[in-house]
Amino acid sequence: MKKIPPPVPIPKPPAPPPGLAADVVASGQPIHPEDRIKLFSDKQWELFVQEWVDSLEDQYDLVERCGGAGDMGRDVIARVKGGSGAWDNYQCKHYKESLKPTDIWIELGKLAYYTLKGEYTYPSRYFFIAPQGAGTKLSNLLKKPEKLRAGLLANWDKECREEITKTEVVECDDAMKAHIASLNFSIFEATPVLRIIDAHRKTRWHVARFGGGLPARPDPLVPPATLEANETVFVGELRRAYADHLKKDVNDVDKDLVGHDHLAEHFADARIEFYSAESLRTFSRDTLPPGEFEKLQDEVHAGIKDDLRDDHADGYRRVVAVVKTARLLPLTGHSLHGRIHTRDRGGVCHQLANDQKVRWVK
Repeated sequence: MKKIPPPVPIPKPPAPPPGLAADVVASGQPIHPEDRIKLFSDKQWELFVQEWVDSLEDQYDLVERCGGAGDMGRDVIARVKGGSGAWDNYQCKHYKESLKPTDIWIELGKLAYYTLKGEYTYPSRYFFIAPQGAGTKLSNLLKKPEKLRAGLLANWDKECREEITKTEVVECDDAMKAHIASLNFSIFEATPVLRIIDAHRKTRWHVARFGGGLPARPDPLVPPATLEANETVFVGELRRAYADHLKKDVNDVDKDLVGHDHLAEHFADARIEFYSAESLRTFSRDTLPPGEFEKLQDEVHAGIKDDLRDDHADGYRRVVAVVKTARLLPLTGHSLHGRIHTRDRGGVCHQLANDQKVRWVK
C-alpha cells in the first residue's frame, strides 16, 4: 500500500505594505540632508556654508560671502572675534566626488599669489568644504604641511601658472618661491560634511533648506508687573480707545479704569497677547530665515483692514472687533502656522499698533 505524504504547510501571503502618509503623497519620501546637499548648485552650496559659519557667533565677529568672479580664491570669509584682523577662509567645492590633491593646487596658488601682491593677509585657518569631503589621499596630505608645500611647487606650472588669473601668466620665480617658503601650510584642513549638517541643524535656516518641521515652541513670555518701554505705543493706543469708549481721559490705566472691570480685564488680556506675539517673534528669529515673522504680520494686517475701516461705536469696540477677526484668520499658508497660538493673533494686532500701522481711534 502506497504511503500518503505528510501535509505541506501553505505559505502565508506577504504582509501588505504600510499605508502612505499624507505628507509622503504630497511631497514624496523625505531626502536626508546628506543626500540633499549633493543636489545643490554651486551658489546654494556657498550660501549653505555661509549660513553655517554665520552661526558660529562665539568664534567670529563678521562673516561674508565673496564667492563669484573676483573672489581671489575666497568663498566665505570670517573675521575672528578679538583676533586683531585675523580671518578664516572657507573654500567651497561642490563636486560629485571627494576632493583630490589636484582639486586644491589652484586654490593654494591663488592664496600664494594674492597674499604676495598684498591683496589680503594670510588667513589663520583655511577650510576646504565639499559634499563628499576630502578623499583619503588629500586628507593624509593636509596633515603633512611640508609635503603639501612641496606639492604646490611641483604642480605650479601644470595647475597654477596659467590658471590663477585670465590676464597674467604667473611664474613661480624666486620671489614666489621665497613667499611660499614663508607661508604656514599647517592652516589647511577639510571639514567633514556631517559635522557641518549637525551644526547647521541649530541655525534658523535649516528647516527652510531641509524641512523636517519646526521644533516645539517654548512657553510664551509672561507680562512683567510694570509696563516696559517696548509697550509704550500700543498701550497709548489702548488708552485712547478706552477714553473714546468712556468719553473721558484715560492717562493712568490702573487709576482711570477703576470701576470698569471689563476694560481692566481687556487691558490685562491685551498685554498677555502682546507678549505672546513677542515670544512668537523670538521663536521665528531662532528657527526661520529673516523676514518670516514680518510676513505673518503683513498677513494679519491684510486680514483686519476691512474691520479697521468699518464704522464702530468707539475705539474700544474697534479693538474688540478687529482682534476677533484676527482670531478667525486661517494663516494656514504661513511657515509658523503650526506654532501660532490663539493669543498670538491679538498680540500681532497690538504689535501693529506698536509699529503705528494700526490706529484704534480715527
